Amino acid sequence: MSDTPQSPPKNYITPGGWQALKDELYQLVHKERPEIVQIVNWAAGNGDRSENGDYLYGKRRMREIDRRIRFLTKRLEAAVVVDPEAREPTDQVFFSATVALLRGDGSEQTVKIVGVDEIDTARNKISWVSPLARCLMKAREGDEVVLHGPDGREVIEILSVAYLKIE
Repeated sequence: MSDTPQSPPKNYITPGGWQALKDELYQLVHKERPEIVQIVNWAAGNGDRSENGDYLYGKRRMREIDRRIRFLTKRLEAAVVVDPEAREPTDQVFFSATVALLRGDGSEQTVKIVGVDEIDTARNKISWVSPLARCLMKAREGDEVVLHGPDGREVIEILSVAYLKIE
């Protein structure tokens, strides 16, 4: 085993996802945390802290905010931003692709392959490490891929691959 520190795993993310994390971090650092600090300071001045709900809740909320700030900071430091619009045109599926599929049951679906911090199944954004995205990776328009899921084996046809801005 080597003594060199391991770098954190790459956090692939689209520009929109990166901006969302950055905005959340800004909100926590510049808005929410200062408000909670004020409440805790006010509550601390009210005497007995052991039975002071404002103080106890404020301290707990501050720990949650600090934990989220640390998490977001690490995620942003490890981020590798991949802009789908800057990618060379290709019919092959890679990170940040928008892929139209023909599912095994005959239904059509369009998915966007995004980072783990951007997953939004309601908007068809799936993680690049999800089983569906992994089976699509490196396949091309017109290819059929096999998804091995909990319901068994499903053959999926790739109808189109595009690299569009992902909001």
